[in-house]
Amino acid sequence: MLFSVLLNFTITVAEVVGGILSGSLALLSDSLHNFSDALSILASYVAMRIGERERNEKYTFGYRRAEILVAFVNSAILVGVVVFLLVEAYKRFMNPNPIHGSLMLGVALIGLFANLISVLLLHEHSHENINVRSAYLHLLTDTLSSVAVVIGGIAIMVWNVLWLDPLITVAISLYILKEGFDILRETLEVLMEASPELDFEAIKREIESIPEVKNAHHFHAWRVGEKETHFECHVEVKDMPVSKAQEVIDKVEKLLGKYGVTHVTVQLECDRCEEKDVICGAEKTKNGAQGSPN
Repeated sequence: MLFSVLLNFTITVAEVVGGILSGSLALLSDSLHNFSDALSILASYVAMRIGERERNEKYTFGYRRAEILVAFVNSAILVGVVVFLLVEAYKRFMNPNPIHGSLMLGVALIGLFANLISVLLLHEHSHENINVRSAYLHLLTDTLSSVAVVIGGIAIMVWNVLWLDPLITVAISLYILKEGFDILRETLEVLMEASPELDFEAIKREIESIPEVKNAHHFHAWRVGEKETHFECHVEVKDMPVSKAQEVIDKVEKLLGKYGVTHVTVQLECDRCEEKDVICGAEKTKNGAQGSPN
């Protein structure tokens, strides 16, 4: 991963210099793509190391959100810069600038070659870890982006089609914008402790199917990191010995495991809560149905 970061930073510098000297906006947009991916890979590596640190009294959940924070900042910056590139591409459509096709092609070939090396380096390990898999997919798209710039360089050299340069820029920018916005939305949901995609009504029915349970309510679900989902709820039980309480908790934890929940907190009670909705304090619709758990 670190070698891939070094390669991508090298490509970035080469494409920035080559883009300025050749006048190619496509090279500059591709350099942004490589730079953002280099930062993403580096951030993933650093976050993996930070996430390995042990929990303590101050950070009882550990450090898994380090990766989320870094991804949020990276994607927010990326979306802003892409908007700038789209504005510049529009200006190029209106007033085409002369482009040094051979220089553009040469730099693009260097970027393509370096990206291919990075892809080959991470291919074998792409299924071991989600961070590595994400980095691998980013580098794979970098390679495809470099192919597009190479084709554009050849077309400009042969047919002098200057409009192709901003067109490639728009295509690359829109793709980066989509990827960046998806990451931005997901990281924001984690930071805002939005509920993951869980079927609360189905979970409620399953918990209430346990013989000792009368009602399940006041659900809360959130993600600490990418793979760690926490869930807590109130479970009203029938009259029974205290010794059976742990059996109920174990049954609830087991059924929530199939929903991908990694940490469960169950508050057992007996005729305690007056309001017994799935979401505590959730607004009702006119027909009295429960609002969306999200």
